[in-house]
Amino acid sequence: MSRPIGTVLIANRGEIALRIARTCREMGIRTVAVHSTPDRDSQVVRYADETVHIGPAPSRRSYLYVPSLIEAALRTGADAIHPGYGFLSEDPDFAQVCAENGITFIGPRPEVMEQVGDKARVRTLMGRAGLPLLPGSDGGVPTLADAEEIGAEIGYPVIVKAAAGGGGRGIEIARDRAELQDVYRRTTALARRLFGNGEVYLERYLPAARHVEVQLLCDEHGTALHLGERDCSMQRRNQKLIEEAPSPLLPERLRAELGEHATAGARAVGYTGAGTMEFLVDPEGSVTFMEINGRIQVEHPVTEMMTGVDLIREQIRVAGGAPLGFAQEDVRFHGAALECRVNAEDPDFNFRPTPGRLAVFRPPGGPGVRVDSGFAQGDAVPPDYDSLVAKLIVWAPSRDEAIEKALRGLDEFQVSGPGVATTIPLLKRLLREPAFVSGAHTTRFVDQIMADQKPTTWAA
Repeated sequence: MSRPIGTVLIANRGEIALRIARTCREMGIRTVAVHSTPDRDSQVVRYADETVHIGPAPSRRSYLYVPSLIEAALRTGADAIHPGYGFLSEDPDFAQVCAENGITFIGPRPEVMEQVGDKARVRTLMGRAGLPLLPGSDGGVPTLADAEEIGAEIGYPVIVKAAAGGGGRGIEIARDRAELQDVYRRTTALARRLFGNGEVYLERYLPAARHVEVQLLCDEHGTALHLGERDCSMQRRNQKLIEEAPSPLLPERLRAELGEHATAGARAVGYTGAGTMEFLVDPEGSVTFMEINGRIQVEHPVTEMMTGVDLIREQIRVAGGAPLGFAQEDVRFHGAALECRVNAEDPDFNFRPTPGRLAVFRPPGGPGVRVDSGFAQGDAVPPDYDSLVAKLIVWAPSRDEAIEKALRGLDEFQVSGPGVATTIPLLKRLLREPAFVSGAHTTRFVDQIMADQKPTTWAA
């Protein structure tokens, strides 16, 4: 049943908030931008049809404060709330509160979000659905003794993960039983502090793996399809730096297998909206399920450049009850795309955040170049939030050309201000690394490069 959406409140900030607002304008949908005190002059505030101040800088008193968001939606007559990524985007309680107030949450249903948000539980559900899993625990691991028993059974090294984790946090490796004791205590304490839930689970650790995610789109009418994969292996301490599509060196057999696993898993939990199914691929060509992200991803523009599909538009349409307007066989993939995350961080000082006013902000242009940012020249990058300044996304007919275009774009990109450093020099270095150019890098590549170690590659 169709539920017309006339006004969307954007419960987020920065580039994703502006990204959502732009698609809403194209769809003829009115937008409400909420903002904290330091974001009062942000680009999305200037762009949206209406704005509401929801609190001071701390996220818990603004972007995470549900009463203010709901009150703003009701006061402005918003039919729906788009949570973007981060903040409340994967919070089933927030989705439920939206429903109780007659507001459409642009994302999965609360009960589905609860299932996929518990990474220990969803691992079990995906195993039952036939997806391949790494050896590990069946659900959460309540005690250290249980963890030690599982470690002895599956063999070391193991990876300990927070069941409620996200954004690469709450993940640590243990190489033997003694190390597991420290890692287990540390991860449970961190998970309790960050996520309010200290539950963890264990998996066998793959030392030379690729992180590959599949973009999903599912509607309320039983259609679940995928829009290909993205390779997210260029990451530092589980934080992504460069994403690309298609995944290099991936055989077509595995590419098809990933798509089939992703859609099967989505159907198994009744997923609706946009999301990603995350997998690890080892050098022998084995695929194993990792997790589901029940939201739009930071790197969604990579898929948009490859397919021509506006994922935010489809999210909004599906949330309004509309069926997807195309089938799996209609999805076409063209060329190669890359996304580089430009953060206000100093890689030479352990990626220390470098907030400040952008005295110069001149993004690149030209054919096949897209820049998503929530900033303009003269804006200040506040110290209170994520350090992402912009995303450079490029498309070209081949991967080699896409790498050259990304390098050209980064050369053109001018970002500077008092005390502001960015990851642009590091990104250019990584794009030129022989292992990346050949497509042989793994998830450990960046950390090993930064530690001046010989990197582990796909061929290792």
